[in-house]
Amino acid sequence: MSIGRTLEESLLKGIRSLETNAYHIFLEKFEDLPTDDLLEYITEGTDDRIFAIAELIRRNTDIDVIFKITQIDRFFLRKVKNIVDTERNLKNSVGDYHALYSAKRMGFSDKAIAYLWNCSETEIAEKRKAEGITPVFKMIDTCASEFKSYVPYFYSTYEEENESVCTGSKKIVVLGAGPIRIGQGVEFDYSTVHAVQTIKRAGYEAIIINNNPETVSTDYTTADKLYFEPLTPEDVMAIIDFEKPEGVIASLGGQTAINLAQPLMDRGVKIIGTDCEAIEKAENRDSFNAIIKELGIPQPVGYAVTSVEEGIKAAEKIGYPVLVRPSFVLGGRAMQIVSKENDMRHYLKTAVEIDVDKPVLVDKYIQGKEVEVDAICDGRDVFVPGIMELVERTGVHSGDSISVYPSYSISDRVKGTILRYAKLLGKAIGIIGLYNIQFIVDQNDEVYIIEVNPRSSRTVPFLSKATGYSLADIATEVILGKSLKEQGIFDIYPEEKQKYYVKVPVFSFRKIKGVDAYLSPEMKSTGEAIGYDKSLHRAMCKALIAAGIKVQNYGTVIVTLADEDKQEAIPLVRRFYELGFNIEATDLTAKVLRENGIRTRTLKKISEGSTQILDAISAGYVSYVINTRAILSGVHYEDGVAIRRTAIENGVNMFTSLDTVRVLLDVLEETTLTISTIDS
Repeated sequence: MSIGRTLEESLLKGIRSLETNAYHIFLEKFEDLPTDDLLEYITEGTDDRIFAIAELIRRNTDIDVIFKITQIDRFFLRKVKNIVDTERNLKNSVGDYHALYSAKRMGFSDKAIAYLWNCSETEIAEKRKAEGITPVFKMIDTCASEFKSYVPYFYSTYEEENESVCTGSKKIVVLGAGPIRIGQGVEFDYSTVHAVQTIKRAGYEAIIINNNPETVSTDYTTADKLYFEPLTPEDVMAIIDFEKPEGVIASLGGQTAINLAQPLMDRGVKIIGTDCEAIEKAENRDSFNAIIKELGIPQPVGYAVTSVEEGIKAAEKIGYPVLVRPSFVLGGRAMQIVSKENDMRHYLKTAVEIDVDKPVLVDKYIQGKEVEVDAICDGRDVFVPGIMELVERTGVHSGDSISVYPSYSISDRVKGTILRYAKLLGKAIGIIGLYNIQFIVDQNDEVYIIEVNPRSSRTVPFLSKATGYSLADIATEVILGKSLKEQGIFDIYPEEKQKYYVKVPVFSFRKIKGVDAYLSPEMKSTGEAIGYDKSLHRAMCKALIAAGIKVQNYGTVIVTLADEDKQEAIPLVRRFYELGFNIEATDLTAKVLRENGIRTRTLKKISEGSTQILDAISAGYVSYVINTRAILSGVHYEDGVAIRRTAIENGVNMFTSLDTVRVLLDVLEETTLTISTIDS
């Protein structure tokens, strides 16, 4: 969401709030596209259609033509035309004060003007300030002008009168998480809001900068002041120049806020808590590897590569399968397990941008248990309130995994190793506040580090509720200078709770057309539910039901497995069979199951021209679909995509991880037929 004095200004502020690297109503992908192709493109209401429309208007396409194709009201199309007309005026008036001022009033970013004037963003900012062209802040009038009131809820614009009153109090600015999307959501808003409460109790004026209307942090009663603005260096700096805070906290708003730390520091802003040097140590592959090596902490072999051929050589050197991902991402975006050279080459050419400034990380894929901690470091001591064990093994993003606290199957020796590594890493990196670490525990109980996130994580609310320690509040006290010991925390790891707390992801596959429901290293969940009980399986059952999974102990299970999963799946399918379920499977899977004494009905494959398996899923008698695909061989079939899609569309429980199936069976075997009577 964005706010401005005109629709044009609001639109441009909204575009740069999207965090899609668009800083104006312009995308390079449309610049060289033929006009006929653009006209065809805008027939569908895609998320980037507005950019294609702007490009057509740049080419003098008649507004009526665009209206007939899109049915977008001419009023709105004329607003886009106003922006394009201002672009033309800027191009023809390089260096002109009036052209610059008009563009800023319309919502143009310094970066957009710099592009049109063929200079740097810094040069535009300096010229603008030298000319006295700086924003003022207007107040949102919540009283409809019926009477005078002061509401601390502001947005920027380029006019004369400033309505934000700058107090003489000491202030702390907290950067929010920006737009909610898969991989970054209200979990970070939780940390932001708790931080503000702690800042206010400490006697500071608390200021939030954020732009998502669906969050508590953008309720104007949460902070002393709310600035509803794009989270870009230019827009944030305008507020900081005006408010002059004691410091800015960038480690509580997810990756959005962390990404702002360096540009803000370069502009002279004091980042408090985890600083840019620590962020660089955690997120830069070379810096992180140096720390890991010095501390003697094992990690999967990996390389940062900057070209396709370099990536191929790295994968060959490491040995397939490998885990590949762009650096500096959240939610595992564009992360994949790759098992052969052709797939690696395809990934590097199509899935990501790769160059010197955008390295791709190539790591050895190690199969094992994944374990996660959220910790707090004050520079000297470390506090880890709980160790979470993930049900699904490595290869499924932690945000899509079922998470359990306290851990249920790792040894005390492994826990001790994890706590030792957490303390070493927090101090060596220079964390002041919250950080998140993900580990792999292999079959030999060897602990490997996956990554360290130098910020609040999505598990902070879950772990805070499960352990009773408010992590965001404790971390904020640390950021403000109060040590863990001064807060009464003397031990690295408190006594574990006597109940189990289970976090189960919630997915929106039915609402997102075309998304493959297969769980992978790229995060796909859109929410989560929690269940707790003294019994692990009862806690699991509550969480599964709360997450919308229909826990049924009767019916039919359809099984279609990758070759590498067949032997592991046999005892799991047998457990379903012994519970009284009917078993149906595709040809090869059915053959293996029958050979192992499991009565199975064979369904023909989709690739053989049959709709038998899809018809069975659609018929209404299937309780669960188990569908896995190969990781080690990298052989994937289109049948699986259709099976998963049909299961989702028909509301049938669908599992792509045998680990999830295993805990479901544990629940079914422990609970009685009257699952619906479980105590809430």
